[in-house]
Amino acid sequence: MHPLEAVRLALATIRVQKLKSFFTLLGVMIGVMFLITVISIVEGMSKYVEEDFAAKLLGVNTFTLRRRPFVQVGGVSEAQWREFQRRPLLYDADIATVRAVLPTGTRSAIENVTFALASVPNARPKSLQTVATDPEYFRIKKYDLSAGRTFTQQEADLGLPVAVIGAEVVESFFPDLDPLGREVRVRGMPYRVIGVIAKQGTVFGFSLDRLFIAPYRSPLSRVTNPRGDIAGLIVQTATREDMDGAMEDAREAMRGFRHLRPGQTDNFSFETQDQALSFFEGIKGKLIVFGTALPAIGLVVGAMVIMNIMLVAVAERTREIGIRKALGARRRDIMTQFLAEAATLSLLGAAIGIALGFGLAKVIAAVSPLPAAVAPWAIGAALALGAGVGITAGLYPASRAARLDPIAALRQE
Repeated sequence: MHPLEAVRLALATIRVQKLKSFFTLLGVMIGVMFLITVISIVEGMSKYVEEDFAAKLLGVNTFTLRRRPFVQVGGVSEAQWREFQRRPLLYDADIATVRAVLPTGTRSAIENVTFALASVPNARPKSLQTVATDPEYFRIKKYDLSAGRTFTQQEADLGLPVAVIGAEVVESFFPDLDPLGREVRVRGMPYRVIGVIAKQGTVFGFSLDRLFIAPYRSPLSRVTNPRGDIAGLIVQTATREDMDGAMEDAREAMRGFRHLRPGQTDNFSFETQDQALSFFEGIKGKLIVFGTALPAIGLVVGAMVIMNIMLVAVAERTREIGIRKALGARRRDIMTQFLAEAATLSLLGAAIGIALGFGLAKVIAAVSPLPAAVAPWAIGAALALGAGVGITAGLYPASRAARLDPIAALRQE
């Protein structure tokens, strides 16, 4: 029997036995639906982390000099934590040492960050993400302005109390007003607004528009780092290839400045985008393992249902099988027919499950911070899995039908 003829007969049988066919494909449909949902959300998170989290929060082609790692992959032992605490703080001399060895074309900016309460007259105070930094910070982070300008190097050197704010700050403090030239107080200190950053959106539910950025030497540094130290220096190279060399030059300069002997470990840390992404890759693997457990159970249940229904179908159609064998149908033809019927049912369930899975993923993305992205390979994998489940579940019933004796089958009422 030609495979297409077998599929045509399978579809005809499905049309005749609609209710039975529906319950047959239900298990596969539910399993594939949850599988596609999990894959879509995990893929969406992966794309989100690489394109939004890494690019917006860390920057492209960047590394950051810190006292200790900000992103930790795995647990930190008590001894390691104590070693972090013993490390010397970063100060202006450390930053100057690193900047002196950076290649031409490299950008760098101090990054002191904390949350602080800000206020304006006739508005409720609001906690903002305050950043004391350098003018190059805006170019490293690729912040576009919707109004005004960034502060100049001269304003940064003088430590003038000027600020660039995020879109959410404008909505909270200056609704229906032009924020440029107005005053925002942070811990009682007034700052003049000179620019507004274009809307950034959110990363995993965390708003990127609650920003308040002022020069590093302005009074804001006493808010972000009261001890006078520096939290980090973010460095951006022109290309990814230049980053490793620049980071190694900075490491050698820091070791020399701090008089570290060859056998001693670094008492400072460099962080890159890859470290943050490797942290997520570990989480991603666990999400896939735990997230596919429920779909796997659904597919096993679906396979059992298909097998039972197909066994019932063999019992109900014993006389039909006997007639076909009497008319010359070979064992292979009977087996192909029942396998095609099982695979067609399973594929239909998988196709419906794919559509429902993408729909469910979009609903979850709409009502929660979890992103979702369509993974084209998941469609093929789900269809192949559906066909595999159908064929595997239909093997025994098809084999049983093919082994029926035609004379005994014809006697069956």
